[in-house]
Amino acid sequence: MTTSTPPGISRATLRNPADLIASLPYLLGFRPADSLVLLGHRVPGTTIGLMLRADLPPRELQAEQADALIPRFADREHNGVTVVLVGGSPDENGPPHREFLAELRRVLARHNLRLFHALWAAEIEPGAPWSCYLDPDCGGVVPDPQETVIAAATTEAGFVVFRSREELAAVLEPRSPEAITRRADLLASCPEPLYSPGMSQGDVLDAAVTELRDAFLRQRRGAGPPDDDQAVRLAHALMFTPIRDACMALAVPPHTALTREAEEVWLTLVRELPPPHRAEAALYLGYTALMRGEGALAGMALANAVEADPDHMVAQLLQTAWNIGMDPAKLTGLADFSTAADLGLPPPSEPESAAEPGPPRGMR
Repeated sequence: MTTSTPPGISRATLRNPADLIASLPYLLGFRPADSLVLLGHRVPGTTIGLMLRADLPPRELQAEQADALIPRFADREHNGVTVVLVGGSPDENGPPHREFLAELRRVLARHNLRLFHALWAAEIEPGAPWSCYLDPDCGGVVPDPQETVIAAATTEAGFVVFRSREELAAVLEPRSPEAITRRADLLASCPEPLYSPGMSQGDVLDAAVTELRDAFLRQRRGAGPPDDDQAVRLAHALMFTPIRDACMALAVPPHTALTREAEEVWLTLVRELPPPHRAEAALYLGYTALMRGEGALAGMALANAVEADPDHMVAQLLQTAWNIGMDPAKLTGLADFSTAADLGLPPPSEPESAAEPGPPRGMR
């Protein structure tokens, strides 16, 4: 549920509250519904920093949620928050969720944080009503999100916006549960399918490098998902530390054609490998997405990794860093080139994106 802003937003100006509301799908990566969205303002208040999205809580949990979320902005980088509440219907007294806003304002005051704006929208759709909590004359209808300056910036950067968080989560679901079961059984009966009698550790590592390189080449040819034998060999290949370092290193620098290709390979393997081996692919996907600015996908991938292997220390640490909104630039050290295996992967022939690096988009 954390993030910052996508590439290009630092050059885009949100001229009014309606533009901000309409831009939320492009800031978060999906259209929020029945949601609280908190946008932190970096000192002096002219740029967006950390963003949080959470489901609207029941009334009895409103104070608890405010107490949990607002303190995340109580640092030297932020001096206030804009609140956007999505969902519900207004009454004769104004927009809904006023009690919840009061709880949020209580905690903001406790942490000496300014409330820059408090907005409500029925939904993030063209023509939906929106209004301000603090100004009864402030309101209107939501413009077409696809026509905002943020939409143009994120589309140019190659980002995808999903209709809902559920639609984004479905991207990580197994392609074939039956195949996952078969491969789990194969790995249980032969946990080291790359090893043959007489092979040294170096020979096995070379076989792992070949297996991973072949997966990239299949991706370039559009050959489709791996078969059972390829999947179990890849599952074994991903377990080697030099392979892990090589896979993480592919995430830096972000916004290259090879990084984008790697993200597609990791996504394929998340859908094709059984736990706990799936945790490695999900870790690489999460790290790559985080470095590239796809915050929502990064959070879901890292949660997927921890679910697949609850003892995976690197996945746990990255998920914690994501959850507190750590600047991705501070995590580039995880891409350790010094011990990485040489995968021998030249860049794909497609032209690279012209997008510039930027912090990630929103979560949850």
